[in-house]
Amino acid sequence: MPQGLLVLNAGSSSIKFSVFALPADGGELELVCRGLQENIGEDTPYFKAFDHAGQILVDIPLTPTSGQYRRLGPDYRRRATDPPPPPNAVPTAVAIYDHQAALRDLLDWLEATAGLPEIIAAGHRVVHGGEEYSDPQRLTPETITRLEYFIPLAPLHQPHNLAGIRALSAIRPDLPQVACFDTAFHYGQPELAKLFALPRTYREEGVRRYGFHGLSYEYIASALTEITGTPATGRVVVAHLGNGASMCAMRDGHSVASTMGFTAVEGLPMGTRTGSLDPGVLIYLIERHGMGAKDLTNLLYKQSGLLGLSGISNDMRELLASPEPNAKLAVDYFCYRIARELGSLAAALDGLDALVFTGGIGEHAAAVREQVCARSGWLGIEMDPAANAANSQRIDRSGSRIAVWVLPTNEELIIARHTRQLVLQD
Repeated sequence: MPQGLLVLNAGSSSIKFSVFALPADGGELELVCRGLQENIGEDTPYFKAFDHAGQILVDIPLTPTSGQYRRLGPDYRRRATDPPPPPNAVPTAVAIYDHQAALRDLLDWLEATAGLPEIIAAGHRVVHGGEEYSDPQRLTPETITRLEYFIPLAPLHQPHNLAGIRALSAIRPDLPQVACFDTAFHYGQPELAKLFALPRTYREEGVRRYGFHGLSYEYIASALTEITGTPATGRVVVAHLGNGASMCAMRDGHSVASTMGFTAVEGLPMGTRTGSLDPGVLIYLIERHGMGAKDLTNLLYKQSGLLGLSGISNDMRELLASPEPNAKLAVDYFCYRIARELGSLAAALDGLDALVFTGGIGEHAAAVREQVCARSGWLGIEMDPAANAANSQRIDRSGSRIAVWVLPTNEELIIARHTRQLVLQD
């Protein structure tokens, strides 16, 4: 049986997964399938998976039975619209459908489905590696315990990343696991880029700029090398634009500066996150409206950004299609902030050679790219409107001083590469 790697991204109520096959010749990893387990811990848990071409392999709800949740039965390809399987095909119910139950179902499905590789290791996306981890880490009980120390630095992500790791450890204690950190790519930034102008005592506690989306930026750096046939040299700004959005200045493939800092809420406005905000606003909200930490967290992370500005949606597709003035306002502000940050990052690089758009918005929203490039013409960007409208890989006009690329990111592949390197070198 061929061997493969499982890549996991565990959230509070979902687990995204991918499976990569290990080629016998040691070549590039091959995506076999990917999927999502949703509504973990809620009333309507759901499981769906797709093959490498996007064809549905499984798409079923997990039906509540007497206050419990049934595990997936042996007929894993049953669709939601198909007749239910006979009662004797349903295994024993589990009382709480948590991360452990979801991962057990996932492993059962992987083992029962013909043509899928045997999983020999798992790689996890972990948001925060603190100041300690500049590289992916083979997970041990000691490492997991240490990663808990960074929960206060990423309270909305780190606990759930670790929940997936602990759940898999309980089910398959013999399975090697690797943590890949969103902060690691930015670890080598110049010291000046990491600082806040706060008393040193807070810096010693770990209050500094970390930067995130590092797995995406690492992939883009490697993709530029593959596309051009030469190392990713020069001064490049990558705009990772999606429901979470950030930008990174890279020199010779290494992070120099980024828009996200201590948390993943700084920098650009996002789907529901504010982006950079005058701290005085928070003091005002505390004193005038009596907001506490939970209220502020909910406001900053879930009620603001494109959703807050538009009052309509956090989905860029809906905003671009809407005739409402506030939808246009949200889009314009998003593009304005990207262009403004681009100028700042170009200053950090002492110039600019290339701009890369990636992420769901960056890859598909031609109108956003058009406005950003129009606002940034002073840098020497000349966009080709036809290439941009076609979502071409390169969208700058011939003669433009700045190359402009549109590249899909692949964080899962980066995690799989690191996992293979750490597990197979042992």
